[in-house]
Amino acid sequence: MMRSPREFEGESAKSTDLPVSKGVVLFITAMSSFLTPLMGSAVNLALPALGREFAMDAVTLAWVSTAYLLSAAAFLVPFGRIADIYGRKRVFLCGIGALTVTSLLCGLAPSAGFLIAFRVLQGIGGSMIFGTGVAILTSVYPASQRGRALGINTAAVYLGLSMGPFLGGLVTQHLGWRYVFFMNLPICLFIITLVLSKLKGEWAGARGEKIDIVGSGIYTLSITSLIYGLSHIPSAIGGMLVGAGVIGFLGFILWEARSKSPVLDVNLFRLNRLFAMSNLSALINYSATFAVGFLMSLYLQYVKGLSPQVAGIVMISQPAVQAIFSPLAGRLSDRVEPRIVSSAGMGLTAAGLFLLAFINQLTPMGALIGILGLLGFGFALFASPNTNAVMSSVDTRLYGVASGTLGTMRLVGNMLSMAVVMLLFALIIGKTRITHENTSAFLASARVAFLVFSGVCALGIIPSMVRGKVRQANS
Repeated sequence: MMRSPREFEGESAKSTDLPVSKGVVLFITAMSSFLTPLMGSAVNLALPALGREFAMDAVTLAWVSTAYLLSAAAFLVPFGRIADIYGRKRVFLCGIGALTVTSLLCGLAPSAGFLIAFRVLQGIGGSMIFGTGVAILTSVYPASQRGRALGINTAAVYLGLSMGPFLGGLVTQHLGWRYVFFMNLPICLFIITLVLSKLKGEWAGARGEKIDIVGSGIYTLSITSLIYGLSHIPSAIGGMLVGAGVIGFLGFILWEARSKSPVLDVNLFRLNRLFAMSNLSALINYSATFAVGFLMSLYLQYVKGLSPQVAGIVMISQPAVQAIFSPLAGRLSDRVEPRIVSSAGMGLTAAGLFLLAFINQLTPMGALIGILGLLGFGFALFASPNTNAVMSSVDTRLYGVASGTLGTMRLVGNMLSMAVVMLLFALIIGKTRITHENTSAFLASARVAFLVFSGVCALGIIPSMVRGKVRQANS
């Protein structure tokens, strides 16, 4: 049975042993939300330089992004559950520490193989952050103020996305790609210092419950098999791994339905339409949008011939618009049903993706910036209201799992987005490096990808609209 906003507020106040400033929590979680997309979007600008140094073909180059997403998605829900039981702050702090160490290792990587391996470890650290940051924020803010707080937190994500391309291009051009990873270190250390000195108390809504080790193992292996398989389609081994992942998920659902302390309560999807449809909307939206940064980075540098620094400046337009409008969208979702705001955002995003399908060597820079800005506005309207809907659909003991599930939808969506691009690269470009000589094949791949993404995003309006009402669920 769903709880009222007043009950949420009371539980939020009791979830920590010591008084804590909501502003401090918001600042710390916003900093972590800024850091991870900063790193991801900056790495996109370093990919051509990476490809040249390690002689990486197009498919292998995509694994620099894919490896991080795969491991983060595989561990996100288990770490969300661990955080609910043993403490969200504790797991959050371990995640920042892991991100610090792995950023150093990535910057020192001697080969493409080592770099991809370190990106896997970096993804595990990222999963600890994704599964706890929003959960901590939701724990201290009552339902009546949650949309505004989540909007500010989402704006921090887009600020990181805004600065990432510019800093990534600037650093890559003047210092080299390794410093793209090194620039994370001072931010990580600053966040660790703030957590240890300012964030008192702990949040563990499911303290004393047991961890479902078997369920966690089935989940991790299933999602790893599914995502790894998707990256190898259309090969036979890819199809086999996808099939194994689907079978594994069916086994996971059966196991969790019988577990006394499930890592993921499957009844949330079966009985809670708001939770299920909001997560499905997130999966669809991220599946349609994540690869845009990857494709546009390659397009601007290989097709348009821009330097990494200038390409980064052009790419700022999308996340900058997202950062400006996300707090407004979050605040709007405190007054207007999130499904209305999010669905409008999904529609605008589909329109922007459709327009990107028509870019070529002669597309004016002003048109590109305008399309990216439209995408940014659409995604701003979607993201924070959708997050508000997910976190408002469960009670406080499940905040970590809810946050982890939403983060998993984001990362699986990101992975599906990259899987589409990798499949198109394999079919159209082949296992060869992207160069100025084969830009026509690259453009053909990009056009098909943007058309697919636009269609998927348009279909995503349906689950976004039928999810139900947040205020009705909390009444």
